[in-house]
Amino acid sequence: MVGENYPVSMHDDEPELAGYEPYDERPLRSRRTVAIMRVVVLVGIACLVLPGVITGLSVASSAAKEECRRWVAYEDPSSPGSDARFQLFGDGGPGWQCYTRGAFGGDSRVASMGLIPGPPALPSRNPEDS
Repeated sequence: MVGENYPVSMHDDEPELAGYEPYDERPLRSRRTVAIMRVVVLVGIACLVLPGVITGLSVASSAAKEECRRWVAYEDPSSPGSDARFQLFGDGGPGWQCYTRGAFGGDSRVASMGLIPGPPALPSRNPEDS
């Protein structure tokens, strides 16, 4: 656009870059500086992500223990305890598995609680079954 508000430029380049010649072809930062910057960025990202992952695992573990305790109390009230384990190749697929702790009979599987354990959906008992 040519006019009194838009002066005509004599250069194809921007006026700030007119006459700029790079001094040499070497990179702006050395390899060592780039490597240090990459390490600092990776450590920073890990410091941001790791607390969330640890908190999520802690919450899932405590929820699995509580759900397993309720399942064992429902399925086998005479059991001495319960044990929640995370297994990749368990009977119910990957996720939390609930086991009763047996003194002499060994551990027996009670329920598969999935990847994200929640409150157990226990079936209601009939008074006639007791």
